[in-house]
Amino acid sequence: MPAWTATPDGLLLAVRLTPRGGRDAIDGVELLADRREVLKVRVRAAPTEGEANAALLALLAKLLGVPRSRTELAAGATARLKVVAVSGEAEALLARLKAQLPGT
Repeated sequence: MPAWTATPDGLLLAVRLTPRGGRDAIDGVELLADRREVLKVRVRAAPTEGEANAALLALLAKLLGVPRSRTELAAGATARLKVVAVSGEAEALLARLKAQLPGT
């Protein structure tokens, strides 16, 4: 299963978040033990009071060139594995995402 899914409203991104990661960045795509792919993302923020989640949404909005209001945590608010919904034109968002991945 890929780390992203196009929907009529935009993209759903499967994310493995590392809070207090030293920098805000996408580290690439990782294959989990159950064969699912996730985007490896790290943020400087601590996982308290939703700070890491807010930093994740802000980072993805910036990298994808969309307003912060078009990113939403769809699942995993208190878990390391999350699903983020990004509204917009799926093909354009996917092209911007792939351009941000290391090694592309």
